[in-house]
Amino acid sequence: MTIHSVVIQKLLSTNAHLGRRVTTHHFKIFSEGTRNGMSIIDSDKTLISLRNACNFIGHLARDNARFLFVNTNALFDEIVAQMTQTVGIKNDTTWRLGGFLTNSSSPKKFRGRNKKLNLGAIQAPDCIVIFDTERKSSVIQEASRLQIPIVGLVDSSMPSDTYEKITYPVPANDSVQFVYLFCNLITKTILYEQKRSQAALVEKEDKYRSRDDVQQIDRTATKEKISVLPYEKLQPAPEDILETKQLLDKLVVLKFNGSLGTQMGFNGPKSVMEVCDGLTCLDLILNQIESFNSKYGCVIPLLLVNAPNTHDGVLKVLERHSNKNIHSLVQSQHHQGNINDLPPASAGKQDDQDGMNSINLAEVFSSLMNDGKIDVLLAQGKEYILVLNSDNVGHIVDPKILNHLIQNNIEYCVEVMPKSSESEESNLSSIKEEFENLMPKKNLKFTHTMWMNMNFIETLVQRRAAKESLTISKLFDQSFAIKVPKSRYLPVEATSDLLLLQSDLFTFTDGILTRNTARENLADPIIELGTEFENINEFRTRFKSIPSVVGLVSLKVTGDVWFGTGITLKGKVIIQARPGMKIVVPDDTLVENKIITSQGDIGGGGPL
Repeated sequence: MTIHSVVIQKLLSTNAHLGRRVTTHHFKIFSEGTRNGMSIIDSDKTLISLRNACNFIGHLARDNARFLFVNTNALFDEIVAQMTQTVGIKNDTTWRLGGFLTNSSSPKKFRGRNKKLNLGAIQAPDCIVIFDTERKSSVIQEASRLQIPIVGLVDSSMPSDTYEKITYPVPANDSVQFVYLFCNLITKTILYEQKRSQAALVEKEDKYRSRDDVQQIDRTATKEKISVLPYEKLQPAPEDILETKQLLDKLVVLKFNGSLGTQMGFNGPKSVMEVCDGLTCLDLILNQIESFNSKYGCVIPLLLVNAPNTHDGVLKVLERHSNKNIHSLVQSQHHQGNINDLPPASAGKQDDQDGMNSINLAEVFSSLMNDGKIDVLLAQGKEYILVLNSDNVGHIVDPKILNHLIQNNIEYCVEVMPKSSESEESNLSSIKEEFENLMPKKNLKFTHTMWMNMNFIETLVQRRAAKESLTISKLFDQSFAIKVPKSRYLPVEATSDLLLLQSDLFTFTDGILTRNTARENLADPIIELGTEFENINEFRTRFKSIPSVVGLVSLKVTGDVWFGTGITLKGKVIIQARPGMKIVVPDDTLVENKIITSQGDIGGGGPL
């Protein structure tokens, strides 16, 4: 008999699976149906919820957090009292007074018949554990107003508004046997974390005593830097197809679809905007993943997290991919933030202020954990999750990066690119030898691509629930980055990006984007289009066909400019139409290293 079977039998012996006669709609995710008119709770989901709740309590106990245990059932009083006494936590009963949290900053005075009672202001707890949730809805209301995490037992008849306020619900029958089991788990979890904290403190003190002053790190010098590993220094991926299959079978891809194309005049999600040959950004990503699945015989699931205003548009694209391993879910309004409303790379904003906010990311992962999806993926042997922004059509899945993360057991990694030329690397000579791979964060551009160990997701959710602010800049300080080539970052942020993707610089083979090998320059052309080209419809109208840019270095177009068909652009080209002037580049024209300011310059033009 497996350990899982033993635990399930233990739950069944406590009658945890017996619900009420009424099953509310929101509780059906925990229900296995009814028997004799009584709701039956899924014991597997009870076990998952128990583990999530205990992990969260253990994380808080590790930081000496304050707990408040709420119980109004006299049958549980002795159990709760014994638990609080064992773990050394005061059994505070001030919660019995209305407004004990929301009015905690004001001292309370009560005059009884025989005595006066004075209560000073209490300090708000970090977590509230409720054993009879239905009876203490007032406590839940106050804790929710103050954003205090709640761990509580829930049953099949609990109202929806109360259930939504509980951070870690544990679906089970609140029998004496189950409450005793729950309290026993909480006691063992807190005692274990207290023991670990004491051992870590002793180890830390010994470490500081034995450390030589010469070996201490000057943290001020490295505060604004991040450890960066060039992509070229990564070990190559396995050449054996079977080894590559085993590697890719450990990967999950999660992609956010929250950005709208309104800035480009597109009425819909940016990820469903057509890039070329009738293919959207989402089609390209799906085709890349399917290409790996077909080539190596692996199974890479794709999780799509859609905003409410982009979900319908994404589903229309998914109709063409009905036979693929895709799971789509809608991000709730409560969790929705600026995860995908990211600024263009050329917007000049600092990367540590990007919209990929890890607080929202943690809430999405929390929802996936509560739904059991993370546990299903772990059971399938998945170890890493690749988090993508919706508008990057570059190379997505990379066995080379995945192999490096697995071999070195790295829990979190981001992909970056240098903001300016490689000449910045000369500044690194002044840094000490042991920090030769550190680069200033201000010189790096975050490509909105992240790799995470599946076990790190649980830590991220716990830190979010513990009200710790986790911005992408803070995660930078705790991880390292891989400086990737340009081929891994091809965003669709403006019509200038569409011009490159639709030109002869790229080709689409079986729906997969491939760079033209005829271009000798490894860098892509720099394209700057004026405000007249910002709208995608105006962009399509002004270009009868996309010019050839294989030999182009840079292009800058401003004013009322129109392009014919069969045009070739080479070198550095500037076309500037003055106000009130119209410039039309005729069909089959070669423009090479010219400045064009009038229609007459098309033939001669000023050399650059």
